[in-house]
Amino acid sequence: MNRWPMKTFASLLLCLGVSAAASAQQRPLVTEDPETVGAGNILIESGFEWQNDIGYPASGLRGDRLRVPIIGVSFGFSSILELQIDGGFYDRLKIESRAPALLSPALDFDGETTADVEDFTVATKIRLVSEAAGRPSVGIRLATRLPTASTESGLGLDTMDFYMTGLIGKTVQSVRIVGNFGLGILSDPEFGSDPNHVLVYGASFARALHQGLEFVADINGRFNTRESENDNGLDSRAGVRTGMRFTRGSVRVDGGLLFGFTANDPDFGFTGGVTYVFRGFKLP
Repeated sequence: MNRWPMKTFASLLLCLGVSAAASAQQRPLVTEDPETVGAGNILIESGFEWQNDIGYPASGLRGDRLRVPIIGVSFGFSSILELQIDGGFYDRLKIESRAPALLSPALDFDGETTADVEDFTVATKIRLVSEAAGRPSVGIRLATRLPTASTESGLGLDTMDFYMTGLIGKTVQSVRIVGNFGLGILSDPEFGSDPNHVLVYGASFARALHQGLEFVADINGRFNTRESENDNGLDSRAGVRTGMRFTRGSVRVDGGLLFGFTANDPDFGFTGGVTYVFRGFKLP
């Protein structure tokens, strides 16, 4: 399938999205801001996502994916430390095609639809340097992906991954720019003792259009450092997201579009959700 029209459209939208006030959380984007949710605060976000023509090379499945609800909870254990738990309770793939693959013999479901609980990720984010007039904020995020999705559904690899990512962010007038760069260690579902190393990256922009209203966009992905074409689900990925956010008080509503760049990324898709921040506990 020719993805260049989608890429061109997404790139034009990305170039338009240049600014916004600082924000520690980023739905509908995936690039992480170095700012935390705040000491004693709890952030809860929920949403959905639909993706067209996504590929699962390890199981040989391809089709349209629905994720609902996508859940994220963040706890502010200090002004610089945040614990995050992210995942989804219902991950469904409407299968359009199948191909022989490493994990295809393990598939165990009936019909042309498969579903499972999505893999959950537990992460710690630490802000190392606070933002000031002449410098950006800097942080680090350590994350582990847990194997909650099974190989029998074709949606999981039954492996664990680890990510270490550097975060940087700066607000200039009404412009918020955030960058991520780091390393991912992905377990190989075929050779568990031979993990694959990938470079992870991301960049986001946000623009304030009106009080409480923002246009946002980011590009995010990973680069596979292996030369082998047998990726077993560890291949390079890249995509662009664009959308709008509206914040009123402690509630934020968002919606967006997404476009994939690689053969196994979704052709296009859309997402929407809501975020709520509240004072959850008192620190000693």
